Amino acid sequence: MKHELATSAKQILLSNDRNGYTVPTDGLYPYQWNWDSVFVALGFAQFDRDRAWREIEILFESQWDNGMQPHIIFHQVDPNYFPGPSVWQTNQPNKHTSGITQPPVAASIVRQLWESGEASEQARMEALYPKLMAWHDWFATYRDPMDNGLVMTTHPWETGRDNSPEWDLPMSGVDTSQVGEYSRRDLNQVDQSMRPTHEQYDQYLAMVFFGRDCGWDQDEIVKNGPFRVLDVGMSLILLRANQDLLAMARALGFEEDCKKLQARITKTQIGIDFLWNENIGAYCSYDLIAQRSSDSLSNASFLAFYADVGSPLQRQKLTQHLLRIKDTVSYLLPSCDPASEHYNHILYWRGPIWAVVSYMVGLGLIEQGETKLGNQVMLDTMAVIEAGNFYESFSPDTGEGTGGKQFSWSAAIWLHLNAQRDTFTLKDEPKAK
Repeated sequence: MKHELATSAKQILLSNDRNGYTVPTDGLYPYQWNWDSVFVALGFAQFDRDRAWREIEILFESQWDNGMQPHIIFHQVDPNYFPGPSVWQTNQPNKHTSGITQPPVAASIVRQLWESGEASEQARMEALYPKLMAWHDWFATYRDPMDNGLVMTTHPWETGRDNSPEWDLPMSGVDTSQVGEYSRRDLNQVDQSMRPTHEQYDQYLAMVFFGRDCGWDQDEIVKNGPFRVLDVGMSLILLRANQDLLAMARALGFEEDCKKLQARITKTQIGIDFLWNENIGAYCSYDLIAQRSSDSLSNASFLAFYADVGSPLQRQKLTQHLLRIKDTVSYLLPSCDPASEHYNHILYWRGPIWAVVSYMVGLGLIEQGETKLGNQVMLDTMAVIEAGNFYESFSPDTGEGTGGKQFSWSAAIWLHLNAQRDTFTLKDEPKAK
């Protein structure tokens, strides 16, 4: 059975390969997505190391001169996708991309590839290093308005968690009066009950139009954009990525970069408490326009373990949430707290499990000594992918697949975790004498 699943997962990656880069799934997402591709490299690494590296190398060929790594690379025109390059109008020389970014997981995955590979692969890490550093510099320059190491996002699509309840209040103030008519092609691929509403899509497009109309001027977007939120997910992912980039900088002997990265790490480790919501007992995103917390517990809140932050009491509260949620659903980790009024087990980021976030949370729990709980997340992630047949996301209640079919990052995460399956045990560790 496991052999058949491995064959299926490998075939998904190969069928979604477009001559060196991977689309998330055929039809629904016909281009190269930033964090999708980075996680896909983990899957390719199980059977084709060169192809794993190439995935990330091709992604960074479209990096902007200011260091930003866009969230979509439009390698070729596909009229079945909206909004395409003609809508974004980023006007980058020899690059057709969107005008926003995505969670900066690349440095963390590049470090994994480098440390797990042959000595000959170090040259590929070295070639990617300055591009990773430039992207992290871009975050520090344009997306840290409070100078506390926290990432301000300017569009929900940047966060990867497109319609999370965290964005309901910040999006409510977005003016959609100039959006006009358009055709949503995603609804031709996926049932509407699993996708964002038309009102939300109007808001998404209004934010895109703001960026387009100001020529993607980062200063203007950061100061006056209609959506400005300190995202707990991107902040914690960048903190971890800075830690992993620091390990590479040390190995390469880049002393000045080491100092710069260490300063950024320390700043975020101190600044992250700004996002701690005592009433919720978790790190929550924060609306900078309305000056208030989202009051929303999501799967991103648990990335605190992945980033190695939180006092013993804060971590205790987070693990209590996880144990409570574990007793509520059939599989960990839902994207929205099942106790929330917004929870919907099949509606995009308002309930379904997303393997990539679960993987980061599980890894963080294991690294921070919450081994049994971390192993549970990893085993549930594999089990729900198997039950849901490699869909985009999965119901934490029933295990059914939701969203797109034959999804690259679900196949990749399963391949990566399956290679370690025997290390994930739910047996209690023997107590030291």
